[in-house]
This record gives sequence, C-alpha cells and structure tokens, in this order.
Amino acid sequence: MQYATWKEECHQLFPLVGSGRFVTAPVITEDGQPIQDPLVLKETSQAKGLAVHPQYNNSPSSMDAANNLAKVTDKTVVQWMLTLHQIGLDVVRTDRTLVFYEKQENLSKLWDILAVYAWIDKDVGYGQGMCDLCSPMIILLDDEADAFWCFERLMRRLRGNFRCTESSVGVAAQLSNLASVTQVIDPKLHKHLEHLGGGDYLFAFRMLMVLFRREFSFCDSLYLWEMMWALEYDPDLFLMYEMPQSASEKAEGSKGKTKSIRQCGKYEREIVKSGAKNAEAPLPMSVFLVASVLKDKSAKLLQEARGLDDVVKILNDTTGNIDAKKACCGAMKLHKKYLKKAKKP
Repeated sequence: MQYATWKEECHQLFPLVGSGRFVTAPVITEDGQPIQDPLVLKETSQAKGLAVHPQYNNSPSSMDAANNLAKVTDKTVVQWMLTLHQIGLDVVRTDRTLVFYEKQENLSKLWDILAVYAWIDKDVGYGQGMCDLCSPMIILLDDEADAFWCFERLMRRLRGNFRCTESSVGVAAQLSNLASVTQVIDPKLHKHLEHLGGGDYLFAFRMLMVLFRREFSFCDSLYLWEMMWALEYDPDLFLMYEMPQSASEKAEGSKGKTKSIRQCGKYEREIVKSGAKNAEAPLPMSVFLVASVLKDKSAKLLQEARGLDDVVKILNDTTGNIDAKKACCGAMKLHKKYLKKAKKP
C-alpha cells in the first residue's frame, strides 16, 4: 500500500509513471521549464516537449502527459524530473541480452520502481548503476511492490556507494581499503599499480558500485550475492533494514545480550574472532572479492600493464569469465591472510 501511494504521488507529478511507458530524453530544464528544443520534439513525435520511448510516441497517455507539463517551481520536483530520462536511458541498456527485457512492460516496471525510489530518497535520488541492482528483483519477483521493497532494503545497505560529490565518489572509502589490503597481501602489485598512476584504485569503481553485476553472468552474480551475504551474515544486520524508530528500540532492547559466534556467517566469524569488529568498522567482503580478482590477475597485470588503460582492459577481459565460488574462496583466504598480517606490529 505504501508503494502504491508513492507511485500515485509520482504519477500525479508526471503521468507516465505507472502508464507502461517511460522517458529517454530530458523533459525539463534546471529552471523548471518543459523541454521544447527541436531534438526532443523530433524524438517525441510532436509530444509537445515530452520525450517518451519511440514505441509510445503517439499514444494518448503520452500526449496527455505532455499537455499536463507546465513550468515546475518546486526544486525537489525539478530535481526528480531531471533524473527521469537518465533512468530511461539506463533501463534500455540494462541486461540487454536477457529475453525478459524484450517485453516493454518489464522495462517500464524497472523504470517505475527506480523513478519512485528516486522520489522517496531525496538525499541520494537516482544514480547510474542502480538499474543493475534493481534488475534481479524485477526478474525474480512478479509483484512490483515486492520487487520495490527488496530493492529499497538493498539500497539501505548500498546507498552510500551512490553518494558522490565534486571531490569524492561514494565508494572512495572502499577503494582506499582495497589499496590498503592489496598493499598488505600483494605489495609488488600495489607498487606497480601506484607506478602506473592507479594508486587510487578507481579502475575497481564499477565492481564495488554494482557488486560485480557486470563482471559475472546474470546467474553467477546472483549466486555470488547469495554466498557473499551468507558469509557476511550477522543477526544484528537486520536492524539496519528496520525503520529508524523501531531499529533504535530493538537495538536498545538487545543491549547486554551476548551473541553466539555460531550465529554469524564464516566471514563475520573471522572478524569477531580477530577482534577487528570492536576496533573499527569491519571491511565488507566485496573489498576482498576485488582483491581476489586482482590477485588472480596479478602476474598478467605485472607483465602486460604499461598504463591504466591496460589495467582496465585486463580486468574487463574477466567479464563473464570469473567463477563465483572460486572468487568467494579466494576472498576468504585473502581476508584471513590480511587479518593475520594486519595484527603484526
């Protein structure tokens, strides 16, 4: 019911939400004026400034939506509407090889969910890469509201990845951690990457941003997510998925209660046993998964990479060719090795 309410709010603001259609070109300027330039008019087939997917250019709903667009003065609404075409562009590029997305209704469902999420998350809004995270929910769950809530809960865990400013990217902390981990477990490779100008590890940005959705096949990426989250499992993790008030109440109620280490996943157990859990925020397993991929390609990177373009090419060549189980096992070994070495003075 809550999702339906939010979706209706969005529909009132922009009638294509929930119509089975979606936009692929800008619909509004930064000062709130509907787009009226020739390129948009051409794409929308006289839809009076509303850019919709070509298949729906002449539909009544598209024309109605165009006619309803007037200057928008609310800055929050303007900001939201500015993202709608970007969502549309990303939607048509997401998992293009899957038969599922040959149906326009499925593309529209993905666009609707992301448009609604962008509306309710005023702080982060929409960021490129969210399509990759949301797509599995759409495919696995027939009910749109169920898919939305699964995605929304996933974003509670990952939304920090999408907090980007002019001076930093959302995954900057993880990239810094990745550099520290590589320096410990493979100092020769780390030194080589620094020499090439890749000491900031920005070449690993995509892996961390969308949790390896593009490095693994669709099925393997889901398999990887299942294994990764099972290994990271911590009973207290569910508190972050609750609404703020109920989460704080549950946290208060659980104070003083000891948690059995056997309740945790294998990765989490190693952190608890090492004492790192109490010392500082533990590193997510995704950092060690990237480190595992780098370790696996270490010899090739050392021999063939003569610039950052070579590093990116070598890593891109792994797309669809990485074994999820092997990657997880490698990450676990590196994590154990890192904890031991990090303990040494």
